[in-house]
Amino acid sequence: MQDSEVTEAIDSMRIDKRVADQLRNTKITTDFLMTAEGSVLVEAGHTRVLCAATVENTVPPFQRGSGKGWVTAESSMLPRATATRTQREVSKGRPSGRTHEIQRLIGRSLRAAVDMKSLGERSIIVDCDVLQADGGTRTAAITGAYVALAIAVGNLVKYKVVPKSPLIYSLAATSVGIVDGVPMLDLSYEEDSRADVDMNVVMTGSGKFIEVQATSERNPFDDAHLATLLSLARKGVEELSQLQAEALSGRL
Repeated sequence: MQDSEVTEAIDSMRIDKRVADQLRNTKITTDFLMTAEGSVLVEAGHTRVLCAATVENTVPPFQRGSGKGWVTAESSMLPRATATRTQREVSKGRPSGRTHEIQRLIGRSLRAAVDMKSLGERSIIVDCDVLQADGGTRTAAITGAYVALAIAVGNLVKYKVVPKSPLIYSLAATSVGIVDGVPMLDLSYEEDSRADVDMNVVMTGSGKFIEVQATSERNPFDDAHLATLLSLARKGVEELSQLQAEALSGRL
């Protein structure tokens, strides 16, 4: 390796010693709760999210009589998931705008992966509770929520509640961004808080996009930056999809 390459490699090392295109250490623990139809603890670096799927034999009013099911999500964060205590939203009387945004993103993403007709007139609600936050909570929630959903669906098939799996494909999500001029995969909180560009990407396991959210926090970005970030996200989702497949081995 040339001296210039060594310098570039050192410069690209991050606060947690990762290189720019490296995911944080990620672990998916299934059946974390004994009471839910599907549950997962997903750990991405220091971020921890508990995802639990519940099956109910009801649907929202707009789906009644349609023969179609529904999938949705709710999200919350423990008060001390962050460095300083965050007031519980129940004490405020309603969820914050941020919470609404996150749970709608999770719900939209999951619905894209499910054939509602095959699910039948029942609902699957996935609760995503952040136990510890160090960046990437919403993307970790989506990655874990899919696994919890898949476990619940697997049980529906196993016990012949539905004749076949309503899952169309797998999905996972990751964050990417530009920090100090360097495109990076899977941002920690420290990186996210000073990123020039921040992006969340939800993709199928086969590499198709479900949702892309990108914001220029400071400096605008061009087509080349966008292509680089999407390439990083694709690499991350491929690795996360493999972890999901390993977690679900023998269940689907």
